[in-house]
Amino acid sequence: MKFGSHIMGISLRHFPAVAQAFEQNGIESLWIPEHLVFPANMPPTYPYADGGPGLPPVTSDTHSYDPWAVLSYIAATTTTIRLATNVFVLPLRHPLAIARSVVTVDRLSRGRVTLGAGVGWLEDEFNYVREPFRTRGKRADAIIGILRQLWSEDVIEVHDEHFDFGPVKFQPKPLQRPSIPIEVGGAARGALLRAGRLGDGWIEIGAKDLDEFRTRLKVVLDAREEAGRTGPFEVTVPISLAPAPGIDGLRRLRDAGATRVIMLPDPEAVGHPTAGGRIDWSKRFADEVIARFDD
Repeated sequence: MKFGSHIMGISLRHFPAVAQAFEQNGIESLWIPEHLVFPANMPPTYPYADGGPGLPPVTSDTHSYDPWAVLSYIAATTTTIRLATNVFVLPLRHPLAIARSVVTVDRLSRGRVTLGAGVGWLEDEFNYVREPFRTRGKRADAIIGILRQLWSEDVIEVHDEHFDFGPVKFQPKPLQRPSIPIEVGGAARGALLRAGRLGDGWIEIGAKDLDEFRTRLKVVLDAREEAGRTGPFEVTVPISLAPAPGIDGLRRLRDAGATRVIMLPDPEAVGHPTAGGRIDWSKRFADEVIARFDD
């Protein structure tokens, strides 16, 4: 089992110190959320709210940063921790721009970046940049394929219903081979099928219990099998899905099919997180969970 965490909620200047502590204490990966912009009045369309669509767990005043700049900053002061997005909204951008940003972090981090990708839920963001919201899933499918071409092929040319460019050459290629991992987030059937058919992993969100998680995971794995895909495949879940506290709950997540759990750092200080609190939490987590998990 791998244990990831997030680092948002504290001042940017403390990110390197907290990331270093997480790395030293066995946290495998850091996950950065992403939104391009929020409307002044948030719509009640967040699909993962309790009881159905509702207000999101962020406000219009929530701070949001460019994840690739943040991850580059962290990459410069760490050596082993994986750097990831949860999740980057693919169809808001052109694949050439995405490919360039992600490969830059791959190179700066010496091959430690994961593109956690989704199609987004906030229609306003799409309207602001004049990208169609209704076709975002199809564009995401196309983008994933194009990214892998750009990161692996010598000459790339794309002429489809969504993108039209080339022939081009794209250098440098990533250090990670055969390509930078792309983990697909989401809970809708389209997202589950995308994760299985196209992803190197699935990022679960919104399942209410392990039964619902297993049902969704089966859709993902069946789609993966039908597509003939093999090789490593990560299943990343939030700690909120754990059916019991402590190591027992984490082991039950593992047995249900999770390969990575995103832990909540410094849980006793939610709403008022501090860098010191998160560093102390990582030390306790290393002693109380990581060191004992396989006993």
